[in-house]
Parts: sequence; C-alpha cells; structure tokens
Amino acid sequence: MPFVLLSQPTAVHESSRPDVAAMAVNAHGRYAQIMKDVEDLILDHIAHQNSGTAHASKLKLLVPSVGTFFTPLPLQDAFNYQDAKRCISSRRFVPPSFNDIRLVLNTAQAMSIVRNSRLDLVTFDGDVTLYDDGESLTPDNPVISRILDLMRNGSRIGIVTAAGYLEAPKYYERLYGLLDAVAASDLREQARNRLVVMGGEANFLFTYTPDVDCKLESVPKADWMLPEMQSWTEENVTALLDVAERALKDCVHTMQLPVSVLRKERAVGIYPSKGTKLAREQLEETVLVTQRILVSFRNHGPIHCPHLTIFQELSEAGKRIPFCAFNGKLLPTCPILPPEDPH
Repeated sequence: MPFVLLSQPTAVHESSRPDVAAMAVNAHGRYAQIMKDVEDLILDHIAHQNSGTAHASKLKLLVPSVGTFFTPLPLQDAFNYQDAKRCISSRRFVPPSFNDIRLVLNTAQAMSIVRNSRLDLVTFDGDVTLYDDGESLTPDNPVISRILDLMRNGSRIGIVTAAGYLEAPKYYERLYGLLDAVAASDLREQARNRLVVMGGEANFLFTYTPDVDCKLESVPKADWMLPEMQSWTEENVTALLDVAERALKDCVHTMQLPVSVLRKERAVGIYPSKGTKLAREQLEETVLVTQRILVSFRNHGPIHCPHLTIFQELSEAGKRIPFCAFNGKLLPTCPILPPEDPH
C-alpha cells in the first residue's frame, strides 16, 4: 500500500504535470526509506532472536507468522541497486510490483551473504534458472564462467533439479556445458566431490568425477540420505505414487487432456502429445486436484471422487512421506529442497 500511495500517477501529456525527474527522485527517497524501515525491523527481530525473545520483536507483533532470519538484509542498498537497473522510481502508473520486491529481497540476501560470510555452498535450480525450460546447459551459457569463479573461491556447487533420472549420462546430457568446462579447467581435481547434482527433488545424488566419461558418479544413498528419508520403504513410496497416478488419470479423463501419463521410480507425471501444448490453467487444475487427493488420502484413508475410488491405505510411515506436486508431476521429496519445473 505505501508503494501505491507514493507512486503519484502522472501522465506525460498533462500540461500541468510536475517535473517527472523531480518526482522520480522524490519517489526514490520515499521507497528507499520504506526499505530502510523494514531493514531496521528485521535487525530488531534478529536481536530478539539472539536473546531468546523473538516473540516480543516489533516485526513479530506486526507479522505474527514471521519466521527466523539467519542474516541481516540490506534492503535499502538492494533497492538502490535494483532501482538503478529497473527504473522503479521513474514509473508513474505502475508502483513496485511483486517481482520488483522479490528481486530486491533476493539482492539483499546475496549482498548480506557476500558482506558477512563466506559462500560455502551455492545451489542452483535447473530449468528456467540455468537454462531455458526443457533445454540444456550448453558451453556458450554465460553462467558457466561465474560458477567456475565461485568454485575457485572455495564454494561448493549444487545443481538441484526435479529431473528424476537414474543414470548419470542423462544428467550429463542436460549439464554437459558446465561439466566439460570444469574438466577442462584448472579445477579438474579440486572439483571432485565439490560439484554435486541432486536429482528427482532429493531422491538421487551424483558427484563430479573427472575420471568417467559422463563426469558424474552416483553416490550410494546410505552415504547421504537423512534419517527421515531412511524410514521410507519402497512399499510406501509405491503406494503414494499409485494414488497420484490414479488421480492424474482421473484428471486426464475429466478434462479430456491430450496427454500421456509417465511413471518413474520416484515420480509420476503427465506430458502432452506431440505438437500439443497445455494451458497453464489445465496444469494448475491437475496439480491442485492431485495434491488435494494425496493430502486427504494421507490424512483420512479411503477417498471417493468422481471416476476415482481408492480403498488402499498407507502405513504410518507412508503417511509421513513428504511430496511435492507441481506442473503435472509428483515426487516423494526431502522437504528441505525447493521444487522446480519438472521434465
């Protein structure tokens, strides 16, 4: 709301309009002050966290659901940086948007990490982050040289992708530009076990290994799985995916979707027929229906839906298996990792 009130809409063609440049300077000062105020609230909250009285912070009183902050956030500096790039203060009819604020927050987090600590681990999403949706990380991608610089500075690199391949060569096909660049660089040996690929939303782990053709080697699950994940049984996982698969097939039938259902070891999803593109609304409906069925099934057992009746029940261990459902794919997943667009 403060951003909307301070945007001061002014048309360029208005004969009595104030000086637009002066308005931009004024708006910048006002926006930056808002950012500074929030920055100070976060600092106060962190101070209360450190003293064990987070419940009494000003921010907690204003936003009861606020969580834990692990670093300060230099929001004013981040806003100044993004405003110089995006000319946010110069806009008269479009106040700072959700995307603007998200970029400011992301920039503030990056600034805080660089200023106050060393980057021990940097993780990257794959699709729509390192490369275009459904594409690969090719040798001409400008992100490669930056990742190499991070590694030279001692950072470990993790590529976290929803792609649920069992074989290392499949991941090499998607990431060969980076893997070949590391192998050809002065980091060949230093990168061993310092560059990892986490696939299938924390179901498969591979580490950089320069001695094999595909530059990746599978890491035994016993070496990295969290205790919570070790309690999952294949029977539980299969039961969860069975429910998801039947829910997806019900959505396909109900909405007459031109898709096929694909079942993998730790995932099930849909993909459109050749030459067909699904509307985002269709995908979202499919995801939300499937998610609702799975949540109800885990909590209450048998489910009765149009065209879908499920009488199977999961064990107590199966009911605790976390999952993520998005864009048409469901995967059992470790809850500490974020989702990404599936393929």
